[in-house]
Parts: sequence; C-alpha cells; structure tokens
Amino acid sequence: MYIAVMGYGTVGSGVVEVFLKNHESIVKRSSQSELELKYILDLRDFPDDPNKDIFIKDFNIILNDDDVKIVVETMGGLHPAFEFVSALLKAGKSVVSSNKELVAAKGYELLTLAEENNVNFLFEASVGGGIPIIRPITQCLAANEIDEIAGILNGTTNFILTMMIEKNMSFEDALKLAQENGYAEKDPTADIEGYDACRKICILASLCFGKHVYPDSVHTEGISKITLSDVEYVNRLGGVIKLIGRAKRVPGRKIAAIVSPCVVMAHSQLANVSDVFNAILVRGDAIGDVVFYGRGAGKLPTASAVVADVIDCAKHAKRKKLFGWGESEPNYVIDYKQLETSLYVRAEAGDRDAAIGQVESVFPNAKIILPDSSVKNEFAFVTDVETEAALNEKLGGIENISVQSVIRVTDY
Repeated sequence: MYIAVMGYGTVGSGVVEVFLKNHESIVKRSSQSELELKYILDLRDFPDDPNKDIFIKDFNIILNDDDVKIVVETMGGLHPAFEFVSALLKAGKSVVSSNKELVAAKGYELLTLAEENNVNFLFEASVGGGIPIIRPITQCLAANEIDEIAGILNGTTNFILTMMIEKNMSFEDALKLAQENGYAEKDPTADIEGYDACRKICILASLCFGKHVYPDSVHTEGISKITLSDVEYVNRLGGVIKLIGRAKRVPGRKIAAIVSPCVVMAHSQLANVSDVFNAILVRGDAIGDVVFYGRGAGKLPTASAVVADVIDCAKHAKRKKLFGWGESEPNYVIDYKQLETSLYVRAEAGDRDAAIGQVESVFPNAKIILPDSSVKNEFAFVTDVETEAALNEKLGGIENISVQSVIRVTDY
C-alpha cells in the first residue's frame, strides 16, 4: 500500500520524518504487508532533501494513481485543500488531515463524501496537535453522554498570557517575544483574536454533540484587550486569565459555544497550564471531568497524531470507520448571552466608595476587589450568577462607573 503527503511545511516534513524513522513499527501496526511513501506534493523545490526524488508539483499524479490509497493533507487553508481532499475521497482514497480550518468549515461535507465512497477522513491532529483527543472521545469515552467540553486550545495565546501573569509583561511585549520564539506568526490575528481556538472548539463540539458546528455561529473574542491591570485584579481574586474555548449541551437538543478570555480559579486543573501547553477538559455523565494535556502544536507532536491516523486508515482499508457527525440545523447554537455565568468587571469611578455601594445594591453577592493603595479611582468586582443578558442589563444601569473590561468567570 502506498501513501502520499500534500504540503511539506512544518507538519508535512514532520510526518515524513516520523513515518520514515519509525517505518518498521508503523508497518507492523498498520496490518499491511508494506506501507510506502510514494509522493510528496509541494510547489517549492527541495533539491537538498533526502527525499527529493519523490517530490511532485502536479496534484493529478496522486489523484490518478490507483496504487495510492492514503493521502496526508498538511497544506493548510481552505483552498485548494477542500477541492483536493474532495476529489481524493471521490476517487476512493482515504485522507488524513491536520487542517483545522478545513475540518471546521467543511467537515460534514468531507465526512459525507468519505461515507459515500467507503473510505476514511481522519483528523486527530486538527485539534490538539500531539494531544490525543478525537480518538479518546469517540472510543474511550463512547459510553458517556458528553455534557460539556472546554479547554486551552491555542499555545500562542497561552504563552502570551503566561508571560503577562508570571513576568509582568505587557500584552505587546509578550506578543513580540512569542514571535521571536517562533510561537506566533508575523500576522498573529488568528491566534490572538481567538479564530484558531474557535475552529478547534467547532470540531470538538461537532464530534461531542453530533451535528456540525460552523465557526460563524460561535461568538469569539481574543486576548488583545487584556491588560496587566486585569491580570493583577484576577490574581488578587485567586485566579488567572486564560483563553478558553467551550461548548455545552443545553435543553431543547441545542448547544452553546463560545471562545473568550475567562477567569479560571487557582483550584482548576486548567489554571496551571502554562507556556505553550494546551489542555482539554471533557465532562461526561459517567466519567465526570477528564483532562487531556500536552503540547498542542509543534512539528513532531503533530506529526505523531497524523501518522497514527495513517495507521488507522491502513487498518481500515476497504471499510469505513463509524466516525463523524450529522448536518447542522438552524439555530442549533444558541445565543451565548442566554448562558448563565458570573462576570469579572473592572471599572473606574470618581467616587469609588459610592460606586461600590451601587454595585453591592445591584449584585448583593458581589466580590469586591480593591487595587493597591496608590490607585484611587478604580476597582473590580465579580457579579452574581445570572444569564449574561441579564448581567449586562444590570451593569448598564449602574450609574457613575465607567466599565473598562469584562471577563467571564468559569466553574471548571
């Protein structure tokens, strides 16, 4: 049996490295007599690469080669990845992808094509990189009804927040350091504005709750507005700030999903996830809370998950795994403002004592957080638990305060 790799960037080159390095054991685990790499597709030239003889630039060579049964897609982006993967599935080839943008936007369509053509479309690496999460949800936790899933899904933002928390760096300085260390792209928008985490929670929500969740249905906020003042107030509260993607089952056969900065209290398993590490918490009705932790990106960790999917495809040659989800429905994802939560609020006030009195009259159980003595016109508080819509209405009715920031508080 032959395989091909499309895209020879960080992940694609890692896949080839892992596949060749551990080739003998991979073949044994694949249930095949042999498993060989036949093509690497990339528009660039790699004249000094040890695999230079198998590089090609024409996708149709892979598409029309009946000997190639499994294709790895590590190109990234939506186009032409979607067109290529669709054509491969229609041609009866299984596809393994690490492409979260592709799976989040087109997963249902591609899973349907795989079903129709009795092949597999697998994407373990698209969510947790090297962290096993998709296979555990579909196999190890299959006896559970998943009630909720939440996690730190982006290593770049977690590194930035860690630097702000532990090193007292400003957001701008922490972002610059992340770029210097290769954790953040030159254009970091997808990471710092939460789009990367959004795609990942969409995939997880689709898998856990059975219907496709599209990114444009998920309210998404990033970390670019988080300040050191917020970090300090939350520290005084006994917590840390993390970018959290989360989805939960709600009454009426619907779900809620959101990506946003959250206050995570120190007792939470998610609070101690630092640097570029990721963690995903799954809450099942039988198992309770289970947390999967590790490096959410990186060349070899991600390649490890991709090659594991290649082995799975080889073991399931000529048959489709029972894996996937159904089509979405209108209004399947409810308005996030209907969710109950409490809010951390940082506010300025000319008369702080009077403003605190107003806050306590509106929120009888509010936790007031005072700054150090040098700051006279600012304070923070945590509201009671209500729907976010109701909390926003009450906040709007408090006179003589200027709200500077609002962050949701989790119960994980």
